[in-house]
Order: sequence, then structure tokens, then C-alpha cells
Amino acid sequence: MRILLVEDDPGQLEPLEVALSDAGHIVDGIRDGEIAQWALRERDYDLLILDWMLPQVSGLDLCRQYRKAGKASPVLMLTAKDTTLDKVTGLDAGADDYLLKPADLFELLARVRALGRRSPLLQGDILQLDDLQLQKATLTAAREENTVQLSAREFQLLEYLMRHPRQILSRDQIEQALWEWGSEPESNAMTTLVRRLRQRLQTIGAADWIETVYGMGYRINPKGN
Repeated sequence: MRILLVEDDPGQLEPLEVALSDAGHIVDGIRDGEIAQWALRERDYDLLILDWMLPQVSGLDLCRQYRKAGKASPVLMLTAKDTTLDKVTGLDAGADDYLLKPADLFELLARVRALGRRSPLLQGDILQLDDLQLQKATLTAAREENTVQLSAREFQLLEYLMRHPRQILSRDQIEQALWEWGSEPESNAMTTLVRRLRQRLQTIGAADWIETVYGMGYRINPKGN
């Protein structure tokens, strides 16, 4: 999933960002509410994790604005506010879940998995296309009786392709989807990543599912059809 994480305390932002990235997510970590507003206009996210108290624009206001814009991705609020009234206020603003700070990493990841299951393409923790299964909890791909372990970046690429089956995706589209906000991939990074993913999928008989459409980009095409 692509996640927007907004937390103004770098001591809390960095470990959360690392934990989510290690779990296979693409994380845009931002420390300022106004910058988060810009990011929400520029990109679509599968999940928002918002600190309640932020400089410039609060997480609560970001949540309200996001819902007012008609966006439906889940929102998880992080806050030290723990009264019933605070929780009701956050939920009424459009939040789907609520986690007290400092956030326990294991609980955070469990809540992220639970919120991620709301995607119509997901069946529990499994993303499936034809007979290919991508298992989010273990970062593995499986087909028939065979399973292969993926790196976090390989997992992210396969997940993005599987969410857009049979669609030709340009290099720019994929790079914007996979690389974190503010980072730039090296010129050969995409070619290398696609090659590595094909090598992994070869062990489960699905290397030819990843097609290069010359001059246009890449697509996943089940069984080469």
C-alpha cells in the first residue's frame, strides 16, 4: 500500500516510517500539515496515518478536508488525546481508527493490515490475480504449490502491477507510485527492479507475466494472454 504518514516529531516519524517500509509499504513521511495538504492533492493514497497535533494544519483538519473532498481511503489517527470525547471527535471527523501515542509498532502494523483489507482487490491479507497470490504478511508470492520470497521493493512493484491488471503502466507512473515523496530513483533502477522481479517469479512459473511494452512501459498479463 502507499501510505501518507504525517508526524511532526522526527523521533516518532522515523521508526514508524522504517517499520512500515520493512513491512512492504511505500511511505511518504511528512512533518508538516501544509505539506501534507499538497501531497494529498498530488497523489492518491491507500491509507493515511495522521498525528492529531501538527504545525500549520492539524491532523484532524486534514482528515476533515480529505473526507470533504470525497476521498474514501482509511484514516488512522495518532494522538496522545485519550478521552472519550477526543475519540468521538476524531471518528466524527472521518477517521476510521485511533491509536494512542507513543504507538506500539506491532499494534500499528496490525491496525494497518486491518485497514488495508478494505481494498476491494484484497482477500484478507492476500492480493490475488488469476492463480497468483501475493501475501502481504510475509512478502511472498505463490502460485499453485510454489512460493517465492520477495524483497520489499519487489513486493511493492508486484503489488502495484497486480492492482492494475493488464494495464500498460509507464515508467513514470511506476516510479511515482513506488518511490517515496522527495526521493529520485537512479536511471537504471526500474530496469534492474523489473529484471529482479522476473527472476523471482521464474521460480513459480510466472516470469512471463511481466511484459515490457516497448516505448510505453510495463504490464502484468496473467499466463501471457
